[in-house]
Amino acid sequence: MLLSAPCFAADPPIELPAAALESPAALDAAMPALAERLIGDYREPDRARYLTQLFRLQLVAGRYAEARRSIEALRALTPLGGPPQQRATLVQYEIHALAKERQARERSDFDSAFRASFEAVFANLNDRSAALAMRGFTSDQFAPATLQRALDTALAAQRGKQGIDSAAALALLRAYHIAAVYRDFSGQLAGLVARDDARRYRIDREVQVRTPAGATVCTLVVRPRSAEQRLPTLLNFTIYANPATMLNEARRTASNGYAGVVGLSRGKGCSPDIPVPYEHDGRDAAALIDWIAKQPWSDGRVGMYGGSYEGFTQWATAKRRPKALKALMPSVTGAPGIDVPKEGGIYFGFQHYWPFYVANNKTLDQAPYEDDARWRRMYRQWYLDGSAYRERDRIDGTRNPLYRRWLDHPDYDAYWQDMIPYRDEFAMIDIPVLTTTGYYDGAQIGALYYLQQHYKYRPQAEHYLVIGPYDHVGGQRGTAVMGDNLRGYAIDPVARIDMGELRYQWFDHVFKQAPKPAVLKDRINYQVMGANVWKHAPSLQAMGERRLRLHFAKQGEDGRGRLVPEAQGGDSVALQRVDLADRRDADRWVPGGGIVDRVLDAEGSLVFVSEPFAEAVEFSGLFGGHLDLMTNKRDLDLHIGLYELNAKGEYFELSRFQSRLSYLQQLEQRRLLTPGRRERFDFSSGRLTSRRFEPGSRLLALICPGKGPQDQINYGSGKDVSDETLADAGEALRIEWFGGSYLEIPLSR
Repeated sequence: MLLSAPCFAADPPIELPAAALESPAALDAAMPALAERLIGDYREPDRARYLTQLFRLQLVAGRYAEARRSIEALRALTPLGGPPQQRATLVQYEIHALAKERQARERSDFDSAFRASFEAVFANLNDRSAALAMRGFTSDQFAPATLQRALDTALAAQRGKQGIDSAAALALLRAYHIAAVYRDFSGQLAGLVARDDARRYRIDREVQVRTPAGATVCTLVVRPRSAEQRLPTLLNFTIYANPATMLNEARRTASNGYAGVVGLSRGKGCSPDIPVPYEHDGRDAAALIDWIAKQPWSDGRVGMYGGSYEGFTQWATAKRRPKALKALMPSVTGAPGIDVPKEGGIYFGFQHYWPFYVANNKTLDQAPYEDDARWRRMYRQWYLDGSAYRERDRIDGTRNPLYRRWLDHPDYDAYWQDMIPYRDEFAMIDIPVLTTTGYYDGAQIGALYYLQQHYKYRPQAEHYLVIGPYDHVGGQRGTAVMGDNLRGYAIDPVARIDMGELRYQWFDHVFKQAPKPAVLKDRINYQVMGANVWKHAPSLQAMGERRLRLHFAKQGEDGRGRLVPEAQGGDSVALQRVDLADRRDADRWVPGGGIVDRVLDAEGSLVFVSEPFAEAVEFSGLFGGHLDLMTNKRDLDLHIGLYELNAKGEYFELSRFQSRLSYLQQLEQRRLLTPGRRERFDFSSGRLTSRRFEPGSRLLALICPGKGPQDQINYGSGKDVSDETLADAGEALRIEWFGGSYLEIPLSR
């Protein structure tokens, strides 16, 4: 996570024996010399990044004592997570280095030396550090086969070349080192982990819990062996049946003085039922909580945590209000029917293959999930054929009944409403909640939906939000996992936090009378990008007290429409035309994609830009506005993207909005447009952001309908969009924009 582009004193090509690219033995012989050469030349001004590279070079070169000193120095520079995380950082490499030293000193075999080193190090780790360190040994990303594939890829990239440059050599050495380390100790690791767990915890695997409906929930329970009293329980309820991840989460919970329980959706793990996402989780998790409360080790109090699907299961459970449920910490939370598998009534194409991943078997089916070529082929063929969106699985050749079932419910109807709290049901949720998400989290819509509905129907709710420059991983793990650079944006130092540590601070506050986590100074706690500060507000609206209206106006000399503070009248300001039947863009390369970028994909979009801000301003909150338009179709999909365009010509991604206009007034029932009639809509984005603009920056908006191989294309016929085909495209889509349209931007004083 700390890697950056390496620097070297000099960079002549380095000769790498051709045999090293083909023979494991030759590679083992060549790597130490290569590492020695790079140690002398490597430069990096950032001390943490330098040490991250250096310790690997030292280990490959056989300088084990030096490598351990580099690891210790690196720990001192990475305070996230406090002392437990610092001590746990890179323990696997520390132990490997100790084993190599012991092997040489005692002239023993490596397995014996590794076993002795592992046991000696873990004997001196407290439970919290040991639980964190175990993730470095047991996570799936470190599976030897996975690491070997990465090494093979790095080797293949060098075949046929005369030499290897220093940057490529460093990357090759890193892949080689990680693969070699995990290969060395993989054979005996399971037994060592099990023995260490056995002395710290009581672990009950594959406990079958029957629900009142007759279903079975497969459950893992991990409790601290030293506990003499009944404990509060922290529950993670998930469809992601990964035994290593489940144990890592439950172990960490137990190491913090709780009973750690992981429950699986019915049909997963040891459950004999059929897996079905979303439909039963709330009732099944509520039944599991009732079971937990009756166990002799439980003190009758349960909190729930987890991200994405596991955030959804918390709200689905709270809807059923089990008596023992006392607190939630949902992160990057999906809301079925709201932001998954659709948003604003528009279905996501990438959700097509997710049901295969979670419902094909009792664990997780990685093969279809990772088969990018298969899905690109399906998207492209469907786009070119112009067949109905509902029929895409015929192109793939594998029927997808779960995705088809979702397509049968384009409205936010009773099917979706049954899954999570709906309207007045939010008023009954009287337990404390801490929501975490990120400005660049695809599930921010869902996370904020629950927050806003909870406040709306229960104004006195004890519900906190922590949000910053994080994506879907960072919003539930923090920068301790995702690192400090996100899609080209260097995250402000103050935003570099450990969400896992925040988890136990939160539940310690709820269950153990510990102080409230320091970041929770108000209901809404947000990091201002570019200002390196956290701010705190009593509501989302209070983040930006001033609302700046920027009205659509006719294009200037640069060919872009303008955003102006005063309305220029209600006349036509722009005409947008998109041929929805045109497929010449099937293989179009899409430029840009970074949070900070020099290029922007404006294909098929209207571009509106403001005048430069004379002074620094802070954009904080939810943007919205008013749409004043006329179209020749009965419906259309609209996407709005907001960017800061700074004085250096860089684009900074801020926020976005999307909706099918027929669902903009309400998701519960579609209202079609009348072609040729002027339509007016108010809208508010469900994605907030906070960013400090420098003087000279402009606000830029991209406005376009969706049309691409992954998009559900709304041809505007008025039929169910999933049933429309290319034959429904008719004449090109025309959107006439009027001066009554404006964006409303929240600014902090």
